[in-house]
Amino acid sequence: MQPYVPDALPLTELDYRLLLPLVGQANAALARYDGLLAGIPNPAVMLSPLTTQEAVLSSKIEGTQATVDEVLEQEAGLLKEGEKYKDIQEISNYRKALFAARQHLEVYPIRLSFVRELHRILLDSVRGQDKTPGEFRRDQNWIGRPGCTIEQATFVPPNPLQLPNFLKAWEQYLNSDDMDFLIQTAVVHAQFELLHPFKDGNGRIGRILIPLFLYQKRALSQPMFYLSEYLENHRDEYYQRLKAISASKDWNGWIAFFLRATIEQAAQNIRRVEAIKALYDEMKVAIQETTHSQYSIHLLDAIFSKPIFRLSDLAHQLTADFGIHDKTAPALLRQLRDAGILRELQPGSGRRAATLCFPRLVNLAEGKEVM
Repeated sequence: MQPYVPDALPLTELDYRLLLPLVGQANAALARYDGLLAGIPNPAVMLSPLTTQEAVLSSKIEGTQATVDEVLEQEAGLLKEGEKYKDIQEISNYRKALFAARQHLEVYPIRLSFVRELHRILLDSVRGQDKTPGEFRRDQNWIGRPGCTIEQATFVPPNPLQLPNFLKAWEQYLNSDDMDFLIQTAVVHAQFELLHPFKDGNGRIGRILIPLFLYQKRALSQPMFYLSEYLENHRDEYYQRLKAISASKDWNGWIAFFLRATIEQAAQNIRRVEAIKALYDEMKVAIQETTHSQYSIHLLDAIFSKPIFRLSDLAHQLTADFGIHDKTAPALLRQLRDAGILRELQPGSGRRAATLCFPRLVNLAEGKEVM
């Protein structure tokens, strides 16, 4: 099988009679979601569970098996090292890459050097760390069943000697304007996947780029529109649509799939964000009534950003960030536990602090009752 030669961008032969009705629906759905997003104070805190869920689902597409609550439990020190520990570390790295990207885009646009830095964060100290993190590949690779030869491969990415030129063309397209930003987003993601520029981690980096590109295009007020839930639920079609581009240049089929994904995921994201916002508003009142503390809003933000935690860790964070007295902070968290807002997952023992959780938020992030 010969290495894939990517199509020149922008694409010139799309079926707009097929795509434009979907473009209109997808733009409207995304605008409704962003209208809700724009009205949320401090969305990076309030919606941090959605970022964790995205990291879990995008990594799950690549074979990891951890859940949102397991990631949060590991970060609180409850899970010991093992096979799942490696999965969780990959997910944590994905979140770190998302957070780093958000800070970068406040000042700079997406560039190839930025993509390499995301990749370095993604593969730091996990499986794949031996596959040149932060560096584009210099060897020919291919995709197929384990152990297959290049002749037996289902897909052979571009020749590494030509890859730098193809990547430069992709970067130029990414920083240009096409007919519609959602069509352009679909093309940016697919072309990146087909270039397959890294030895490992291409799918996750490609999915991270979706909200980042929409944010750069000012289609989002925050880079927080995550598609991995839909792509995981339609994993076979996701891969088939990408493969059809290289096999038969079926860009129309891929873009239509991507637009339908945007429509459905926007509706799901709206439902979840509304539920999280309602919980936040409810807890704002409940925590104030429980503690009668001037620090109640800081407590609220703390348990939203870290819904499973060691009591001593979160108390220390509250003291460091907001100047709450080092004896007041743990007392306030115990009040929330005694009121049933927080639940004790592991009691304190000796010098080990108790581990608490905010179960209603974890359940919302998982989409089901897990606590």
